[in-house]
Amino acid sequence: MSTDNHSSSDKTSSSRPWLRRLLLKATVLFAGLGLSGALLGGLALALAWPNLPDLSAMIDYRPRVPLRIYTADKVLIGEFGEERRNVLRFDEIPDVMKAAILAAEDDNFYQHHGIDWMGVARAALANLTTMAKSQGASTITMQVARNFYLSSEKTYTRKFYELLLTFKIEATLTKDQILDLYMNQIYLGHRAYGFAAASRTYFGKQLWEVTPAEAAMLAGIPKAPSRFNPIANFERARSRQLYVLGRMQSLGYLTQEEYQAAVDQEIVLGSAPGTPAGGYAVHGEYVAELARQLLYNVYQDDVYSRGFNVYTTVLSEDQEKAYQSVRAGILDYTRRARYTGPEANVDLPAGIESDHARFDALLDELQDRHPDNDDLLTAVVLSAAPDKIVVARTAQQIIEITDKSALKVVARGLVKNASDDLRIRRGSVVYVRDTGEHWELINKPQVQAALIALRPQDGAIQAMVGGFHFQDGNFNRVTQAWRQPGSAFKPFIYAASLEKGLTPATQISDEPFVLTAAQTGSRPWSPKNYGNTYEPMLTMRQGLYKSRNMVSIRIMQAVGPKYVQDYLTRFGFDRERQPAVLPLALGAGSVTPLQLAGAYAVFANGGYRVLPYLIDRVTDSTGKVIMQAKPVIAGDAAARTIDPRTAYVMNDMLRGVTTWGTGARVKRELGRGDIGGKTGTTNDSHDAWFAGYHPETVGVVWMGFDQPRSLGQGETGGGAALPIWLDYMRHALEGKPEVPMPPPPSGLNRIDGDFYFAEYPPGQAVARVGLPAPSDTLLGQGGGTFADGIGNLLNELRSGTQERHQHNDPIPF
Repeated sequence: MSTDNHSSSDKTSSSRPWLRRLLLKATVLFAGLGLSGALLGGLALALAWPNLPDLSAMIDYRPRVPLRIYTADKVLIGEFGEERRNVLRFDEIPDVMKAAILAAEDDNFYQHHGIDWMGVARAALANLTTMAKSQGASTITMQVARNFYLSSEKTYTRKFYELLLTFKIEATLTKDQILDLYMNQIYLGHRAYGFAAASRTYFGKQLWEVTPAEAAMLAGIPKAPSRFNPIANFERARSRQLYVLGRMQSLGYLTQEEYQAAVDQEIVLGSAPGTPAGGYAVHGEYVAELARQLLYNVYQDDVYSRGFNVYTTVLSEDQEKAYQSVRAGILDYTRRARYTGPEANVDLPAGIESDHARFDALLDELQDRHPDNDDLLTAVVLSAAPDKIVVARTAQQIIEITDKSALKVVARGLVKNASDDLRIRRGSVVYVRDTGEHWELINKPQVQAALIALRPQDGAIQAMVGGFHFQDGNFNRVTQAWRQPGSAFKPFIYAASLEKGLTPATQISDEPFVLTAAQTGSRPWSPKNYGNTYEPMLTMRQGLYKSRNMVSIRIMQAVGPKYVQDYLTRFGFDRERQPAVLPLALGAGSVTPLQLAGAYAVFANGGYRVLPYLIDRVTDSTGKVIMQAKPVIAGDAAARTIDPRTAYVMNDMLRGVTTWGTGARVKRELGRGDIGGKTGTTNDSHDAWFAGYHPETVGVVWMGFDQPRSLGQGETGGGAALPIWLDYMRHALEGKPEVPMPPPPSGLNRIDGDFYFAEYPPGQAVARVGLPAPSDTLLGQGGGTFADGIGNLLNELRSGTQERHQHNDPIPF
């Protein structure tokens, strides 16, 4: 037995060296692998760490804040930029929002050093199990690293850089700084970046006003912003919200009572004005777009990310009233114009309105093709008869139109013999509108209008509306539409003549005027008075009150077209757009409404040319003023552009136009005598104008079609444009006392009830134009014949020796 034991012991001893060698080799192998891994890891770290981005972008954080446009009273009217942000300081973010974020995204945020190792292990195991890189364990710090510097692609290389960058961020910034960056930077759907912007986008309120229920819903969005935001998918957002609320309770952020109250709270969605979904409180789209263009010309694409705040000169109430006035005037014209038929026609199966889901789907498709236009609402006709039209907005909203005045507007489409393109029938796609008293069916307007109001003392634009609906095309008719001004241009012809010896009392022929083909060098020209009525003679004042074409032509013929063309540049008109020909006396040149308003400001302010401007100041994202307007002020001698006596006399005559002339409706409706103005209508009523002013406000209104055609027989500036002007001015002048005429300036004398320049007293002023002078002489000039006298006068006028104050630079904004 001892022999056997000895033998067994020898065998065991002989086998141990092999085991030791095996263990040694394994140890060496694993040590080598570990050392190699460490060397490779160290090498990777050595190569990657220097290439990590500098954190200066975080330390000196300047988010891409959009360009914002405001009225003078700080109402937001426009925002431009891909990212909507409202950046808050960390202490401005409510605790309930911070708690919701930590519960939803990273409850150990203040304990870990940037990496949640347990979460990383869980994600790695899941990825190995599925053999796909589908899960992650990103902490808030990791998300900040990714949002600032890295892509969101799910690769191990990106993850490695993210881990390294996370360590660097944690070593450089405090936890509060990191959370602050996250809450202002994260994308939350619908172009909202940061929770402050998201709160306004989804709930229409400031972030500090949110409840725990709303905070939890916002905190649930970062996981999948496009899918978990409450506008895109409320049910999924609600599910995510309940998860976050549960986490907030389990972590002690909410008591049981607070948790239950949050679960039970009804979430009401509503976007704040100024957000993409909420629109704006004031219809200032044309103002905002023009301000954007002006800033873009200076800063190019940088303007959309540097957080500039542009404060315009318009007042919010004035701007909104201008929008409503233009819209009301266009709709009034559309009602009295010929009805042109439905927008479209669709086959509407019998009984489809009983299948609500199917009917709503059809209506949704129609409204995509024919969207609502402010208070013009898309609807489909269910039945139509001369005494009643029934339309559907939705399967639940059925509207009956029975008002006789509303049905009269579309009567052409309700008669039995109506043509197919006019007939209103079942399946017709139409626009309806609630007037406040009844529903009406009305065409979407084809006509356009524009309104511009500015302050004559310095040119500050007070209101601007460039068309019926900005979203139909942002063409701004105030600044871009070059149209013939018609009779609204005549005051400038008259002003030119005053400085050449004519007076308001000058007698001028109103008989028909004809130029032969030989005289024109092309074809005969025989202009007409409106209504084709004529009188033997009118004074200059009477001719302006009645807007007689023959009087204007003879005035221009007397002083010379070239002199008039030169004189017009004093008001800011473009010389090349005002040809030196007699039709210019009838407004045959071209102007924009803005240009015409700037010109009328010269009469309103006593003879000074002020340049219209829109932007008062611009501040950067910190509130520092970086641009400030320095407008020309009326009263500055350098801005004097016409003789103060000329301005005074024209002001006096234009007040007469609005009291006794073609604009007498102004005095009747506004009951004040401190307003001057002039109607304007072009040939065949292609353009309708009213230009008028008070000492504190100049307003110009235009109406017409973008592709010029007649507005219709009987449509004039007094009937189409003046009502819009009156509606706006009634608001603009509310509460302002009437301003009497000041004393005449030096060198202007009132004799026998009218005005004469000192150098052109009765007997030396031009007494008659286009008429035989008494005793065949110019009145008071004695000796010379009328032909000799007028010939000498024309030679003097055309010599240009008395021209002065030329200003040819264009009007900037």
